[in-house]
Amino acid sequence: MKVNRLRPVVGALMAAAALTAVLTGCEKGGSAASTGGPAAAKSAGTTAGTTAEPAATGTPTGASAGTSTGTSAGASGGASKAKPSAATTTAPAGSTASTAACADAPPTPDDYDPDEFALFRIEELPADTGKVNLVIQHGAWGCPDKDTDGAPFVVSGEDSRWALDQAAYVTAVTPITDSTENRRIGVQELIDWVEAHPDSGLVFRYETGDDGAIHRLEQVFTP
Repeated sequence: MKVNRLRPVVGALMAAAALTAVLTGCEKGGSAASTGGPAAAKSAGTTAGTTAEPAATGTPTGASAGTSTGTSAGASGGASKAKPSAATTTAPAGSTASTAACADAPPTPDDYDPDEFALFRIEELPADTGKVNLVIQHGAWGCPDKDTDGAPFVVSGEDSRWALDQAAYVTAVTPITDSTENRRIGVQELIDWVEAHPDSGLVFRYETGDDGAIHRLEQVFTP
């Protein structure tokens, strides 16, 4: 009889305990979910942000590179247009020599014009060489006198010899020809004129070939 009376009490206690356990579990689960949600979201956001950062950094890097290149090129081009070089401002196009850098004394080897020399004589070489020797002197353009029309070519040092190829391209002006504009002549015509007018000191611009000999010789007109 007592056992039968206790059964409802025990059942009620067990039901209450089960309900408490369920409520406690829900509470803990809710707290865990609550804690896990924002934390997980934050962690995911941080991870995503960290992973995406190189891509974001890459864009400014590219933009920076483009800006730097563009600015440098633009600035360089702008500077070139805005401020002409000294050579452009001091030596007009087509001028024979720049009076700003003229020689007022016998030039030293460091001052010699690298592309021009004065021709004084021509020496024959054995025919099988296909060349002749030009007897020349190096120099630089001097300062023009107020009573002259052009600058003189001032030479210094001793005579030098430079081989001229017999098939070289040669042009001349007055007094070798009757023109102030360059006309092509043969090497033999040049030899004949120089032999008839030794030590004239006419100025020539030259270019050499692969063999070191002169393959192009153009007289410079001097008024």
